Amino acid sequence: MTITTVMQVLWALSALGLIVLVLLHSPKGDGLGGLGGQAQLFTSTKSAEVTLNRLTWALTAIFMGLTVVLSANWLTS
Repeated sequence: MTITTVMQVLWALSALGLIVLVLLHSPKGDGLGGLGGQAQLFTSTKSAEVTLNRLTWALTAIFMGLTVVLSANWLTS
């Protein structure tokens, strides 16, 4: 398993995680976060929103960074 393959797997996982996190955001209501009782894991709605925002931004940075590295072929010799 090469480093490129590992990076591609991480890239795909970050994309899937990003999709899930964006769907969990709730601009006007509970969104999909209310389906599984996800909002009850946090102490308040504000805490849930802040945590989702931080996770979403972190995964966005990882996804974009891996996109640049993989598209520029910096890992191949």
